[in-house]
Amino acid sequence: MFYFLVELSQQFSALNIFRYITFRVGGATITSLAFVFLFGPAIIRALRVKQGKGQPIREDGPQSHLLTKKGTPTMGGLMILSGLVFSTLLWANLASVHVWAVLAVTIGFGLIGFYDDYLKVTKQSHKGYSGRARLVAEFAIAGVACYALVHLAGGPLATALTFPFVKEAVINLGLFFIPFGAFVIVGAGNAVNLTDGLDGLAIVPVMIAAASFGVMAYLSGNAVFAEYLQIHFVPGTGELAVLCGAMLGAGLGFLWFNAPPAAIFMGDTGSLALGGMLGAIAVATKHEIVLAIIGGLFVLEAVSVIIQVASFRLTGRRVFRMAPIHHHFEHLGWTEPQIVIRFWIIAVVLALVGLSSLKIR
Repeated sequence: MFYFLVELSQQFSALNIFRYITFRVGGATITSLAFVFLFGPAIIRALRVKQGKGQPIREDGPQSHLLTKKGTPTMGGLMILSGLVFSTLLWANLASVHVWAVLAVTIGFGLIGFYDDYLKVTKQSHKGYSGRARLVAEFAIAGVACYALVHLAGGPLATALTFPFVKEAVINLGLFFIPFGAFVIVGAGNAVNLTDGLDGLAIVPVMIAAASFGVMAYLSGNAVFAEYLQIHFVPGTGELAVLCGAMLGAGLGFLWFNAPPAAIFMGDTGSLALGGMLGAIAVATKHEIVLAIIGGLFVLEAVSVIIQVASFRLTGRRVFRMAPIHHHFEHLGWTEPQIVIRFWIIAVVLALVGLSSLKIR
């Protein structure tokens, strides 16, 4: 919305500042942070009243959770998404197909997660939306977004798969890029969803990934920087840095309330939406493989579940004491703060490795 003030910059030169993405990224970050701080307490109170018993806790999970987390409301993703969407609509260039495609995935996945959380709360069961139906809905939303990125945003790399650390390696996937991109988005959404199991465990790595992709989106969308760094130039993706800034601010605001002991849980409403957002940004900026590096923590969590399920079905034995893997470490005796902070450290290291791909070519 504010971007259109640029049209008045000839009459009022001071308004030209809204042309700069870096200024609008800062504005989006501060706006979403202020939004969550202002409205967060009211949202928490309303959810606590509506939900009563709060998020149901798995009885087969760590027994400490039954004592420390019982009664805590969920759907905290509403706080994040409200601040994120409000701030993005204020500060981003709304003529950008990339912005609308990523917002569509974020909101669409958020609605799926909201319905899942609603079923869990009303039924007081950790089993929510049907897994197959949920995946069908996720792939439908992701597929439409990928179609829009390919046919509306376009560009020479619209259907290409690029590789980090290598300048010339590009594979044109053609029409197969749409299901591939949808798989990346759905995979990212569910991987973050699996990571959200301890206070602060998911939101900080998501913010780290969002900040990293904000840098990548800005550089990939700038022809001068892209040429200097010898990375692939993807016109229009710079605007996604504004969305990443909004995510960072909303995430910081949520962390204030989610810090141990959490006053509210993110729930599927937030984790599914934020993971889908990261996946959509990776697809838009042509950094799908880099997402697996920067989001390596999420990949680890998802792989631990896949290994656990496959092993139990094939051999009747479990590889981990409990999956996702953060619960395995709880059973080994690690405290919750130890797990969370150590996983944050891993997320920072992986982000630095992923960002190094911008220069190492």
